[in-house]
Amino acid sequence: MLLPAAALIEVAERFGTPTYVTDIAELRRCAERVRRAFPDPWLRQYSLKANDVPAIVAETAACGFGPNVVSRGEWALAAEARLSNDRISLEGVGKTDADLDAAVRAVHRGAPLRWVSIESLDELAAFQRIALEAGVLSAAAIDVLFRVNPGVEPETTAGLAVGHASSKFGMTADELARAIAALETGSPLRLVGLHLHVGSQLAAVNAWQAAVRHALDLFAQWQPRVPTLTTLDVGGGFPSGVPGAPEPADFARAFDQAITGIARDRRPTVMAIEPGRFLTATAGSIVATVLHVRSGRLKAGEPLVVIDAGMTELIRPALYGARHPIVALTSMGRPVAAGGAERDTTVEGPICESTDQLGRHRLPPLQRGDLVAILEAGAYASSMSSRYNGRPRPAEVLLEPDGRLRLGRPRGHAGIWQQA
Repeated sequence: MLLPAAALIEVAERFGTPTYVTDIAELRRCAERVRRAFPDPWLRQYSLKANDVPAIVAETAACGFGPNVVSRGEWALAAEARLSNDRISLEGVGKTDADLDAAVRAVHRGAPLRWVSIESLDELAAFQRIALEAGVLSAAAIDVLFRVNPGVEPETTAGLAVGHASSKFGMTADELARAIAALETGSPLRLVGLHLHVGSQLAAVNAWQAAVRHALDLFAQWQPRVPTLTTLDVGGGFPSGVPGAPEPADFARAFDQAITGIARDRRPTVMAIEPGRFLTATAGSIVATVLHVRSGRLKAGEPLVVIDAGMTELIRPALYGARHPIVALTSMGRPVAAGGAERDTTVEGPICESTDQLGRHRLPPLQRGDLVAILEAGAYASSMSSRYNGRPRPAEVLLEPDGRLRLGRPRGHAGIWQQA
């Protein structure tokens, strides 16, 4: 979604470029679309990996989404947003002993996490060992979910498909059986549910629905033998910015269809989702400044423009060919007028890598100092940014619904240097 050009120009004037800008009204609209599709008593968690700025995390929490984190680092950011552990769920394929130990210590402090999602038999053994060594008793059990690998082929790009059988994520049905058997009497862990995630930017509901059916079948199989089993977390994956893609409501209907065949006494009583991208992607833009305009290098005289935002601020185009719309805010030093002349323009970033490319876009004539905006950049831009080439972390600015600009995080915070 394109924010008002005047607001983005003001961002550049007040905070410099490149700068991340989040439209809070748009974020709330997206959150409401998910809430309408998955109303209470569904638990709605927000996947921090999409955008981990504490000010954004706090906004999603205000919309009724608890934090879903994959490391102590993301957990700390949720805490910085002043969210309590009972709203935080911990998952992720890369949990270290230190991450698991932190979850155990939270139990000792009387502030356990909502749950911890276990990825594998190895992780389960490590978690039980750490909890037992710390003296956690079964009476103070830690609630866990077991993540299952649904073995489906998601309708998305290969880099975003995590639910296929050969992926590194989750347990097979056989591994799940062995994991349940490993929870012997007196274990400090209490199995309360199953968890799955199919992939991101899903272009259809078919694979997602098949994965949900698989998880529901496993739940129904094990629920009579595991009386603590109450919960099914079906992950996220709702697409954003994909033409013709399904809406959250379509996924909700697919879930209702999948659960119809399950006996009522063997259904989960607690259901959860954990979207990330859908809440923040269209709410975010990157304001950038034109550094170079080169002509005569491309066929038909098409201009090549270099801007001051690139793969360090938005790695998705270089990483797996993602496309983000780019629009001009000023042209030849003046605000862009409607109906002005445009032509195909190749846009590239400032990083010393030939892969730092942002694609071809219809843009008006540009010169050094003009401003552009990269759209649909509210997810996996800031959270995947890097300090390569010694670049400082950009400022994070929130556009409030009343038009006020609020600094969510200053430029260079936790980076190498502060910009004057």
